[in-house]
Amino acid sequence: MLPTIRILDPADNMKKFNYEGSIDSVTVESLTTFIESFRSGKLSAFLKSQDIPEDNSAPVKVIVGKSFKDIVLDTSKDALVEFYAPWCGHCKKLAPIWDQLAEELKDIKDLVIGKFDATANEVDGLEIRGYPTLKFYPKGSKGSPIDVEGRELEELKTFIKEKSSAY
Repeated sequence: MLPTIRILDPADNMKKFNYEGSIDSVTVESLTTFIESFRSGKLSAFLKSQDIPEDNSAPVKVIVGKSFKDIVLDTSKDALVEFYAPWCGHCKKLAPIWDQLAEELKDIKDLVIGKFDATANEVDGLEIRGYPTLKFYPKGSKGSPIDVEGRELEELKTFIKEKSSAY
C-alpha cells in the first residue's frame, strides 16, 4: 500500500522496518515512537515473502521466505537449494538440470532439493550476491551451509553422494 513510511538501516545490510500506523493519521508523536522503537531494537525487520505454495509435491520444492525455516533449516533433513532470479540466463540454463536431479533423487527420504526466488523472498541473515547460488544445508548443522560449485548433473549427483548423510 502506498505511500508508506520505512526505515532502511545501512549499518545492517539495508534491513527494512515498516511503519505500522496509518499514513492518513500519522503524527509527530507516532513517528517519534517509531524512530525510538527502531533505535532501541524493538522493531522486527520486514522481509519479503511470496505465499507458501498450496501444492508443493513436485520433486523440486518451492521455498519462500515464510517456509525457509521449516524446509531448509529442518534439522532432520539435508537440503540442497538453488537461489535464483527468474530473469537470470544461467538460472534458466540450470533449471532442467535441477529438475532432473530432483526427479532422480526424489525417493531419498531425508533429502530436499529446492528452489528459492531470491528476488521475491528474503531470509534474515541470508545474503545472495549472484545467481544462481547453490547451497547445501546438511542436517544437524543448519547454520553453516556449504557452497556448491558444480552446475552439471553428474557434478551435482557426486556432490550429494559425498556430502549427504541421507543418500
